[in-house]
Amino acid sequence: MPGWQALQDELADDGFQVIAVAIDEDADKIRPFTEGVTYPVLLDADHVVTELYAISNVPTVVLIDADDTIVQPNWNAYATDTFKDFTGVDSGRQLDAIRTWVRDGTPLVDEDTAREAVGDLTPDEEQAKLLWRIALHHRDAGDDDAAARCWDRAAELAPHDWTIRRAMLPLRGRDPFGDEFFTLAAEFQQAGRPYHGISDR
Repeated sequence: MPGWQALQDELADDGFQVIAVAIDEDADKIRPFTEGVTYPVLLDADHVVTELYAISNVPTVVLIDADDTIVQPNWNAYATDTFKDFTGVDSGRQLDAIRTWVRDGTPLVDEDTAREAVGDLTPDEEQAKLLWRIALHHRDAGDDDAAARCWDRAAELAPHDWTIRRAMLPLRGRDPFGDEFFTLAAEFQQAGRPYHGISDR
């Protein structure tokens, strides 16, 4: 988040605005990460944004212009090189592309590519996202067994959707950076890093 804050500060006079969306439900857990951040950080506890934009991994960046038009659909962009060894992504090149778009109006991809970049969710993926919300309802009603069944089924239906598989770990009392995370990462890698959007590696 500090990397995006630096870009926000740099491009603020050019009309650039960062808005972060955390797929979480506990503001207190997010708050420590927002220290020193001046741009809005929203919570998407029910994963409405991830479903509307067909987001299956984090971080995902969407660039929207002043006319509310998506000019760069789902893109695995980073503001720092913290995870470069894991992702192979050069954040400097990505940030330069954003600067060029903001200052010169040059899009990162052409309109046809933008339209085709993000495929619709499959029926299984749609059902998985629905099961996520049902799991939260069961959990909030105190039925942990039913919640677990829904989460397990969602993971089966969308095995490479990090917004489901990784996001459910802390909700189930599991370490989001523990063994299950590395299992997910290995499966994702073996499957060719499937992603709804523009995978920039």
